[in-house]
Amino acid sequence: MPFPKFAFFLACIMILAIPDKTLAQNNQEDYLRGQNQARSEVGLNPLIWDDVVASYAQNYTNQRIGDCKLIHSHGPYGENLFWGSWTGYNANDAVYSWVDAEEPYYNYTSNTCQEGKVCGHYTQVVWRRSIRIGCARTNCYNGGVIICCSYDPPGNVVGRRPY
Repeated sequence: MPFPKFAFFLACIMILAIPDKTLAQNNQEDYLRGQNQARSEVGLNPLIWDDVVASYAQNYTNQRIGDCKLIHSHGPYGENLFWGSWTGYNANDAVYSWVDAEEPYYNYTSNTCQEGKVCGHYTQVVWRRSIRIGCARTNCYNGGVIICCSYDPPGNVVGRRPY
């Protein structure tokens, strides 16, 4: 009976054609869009994707696959890390946590963050001297996800304003 084989084949093709939401929201543009919007709002040039920097970020997230812990690499680049407890988190979620969730607490005039809040991810995003970026995402063995964006040159120099 050729029809059941054809129907099975057609069903397989249709399943493969349905885009995975997670994969569809983890490309270069997804990482760049929100960060470059934040930079534009303070008069900065956009970050440029760099494959070498992205390779570094991917290598580092791969090293965290076993424990998914937010431990900085202490490498040659600035770094923002994001962790989520399920694999549905994507680039947009990470960028939101660094920009939209932190920017309201940063005071440019005093170059400080509101007490008890975190602003360092945001200030790395809008660090004027950082011009290249590379990001990566890895599903961890524990069912979570870790996302890393690396920035070149690094930012967040103590005592200096980001822009």
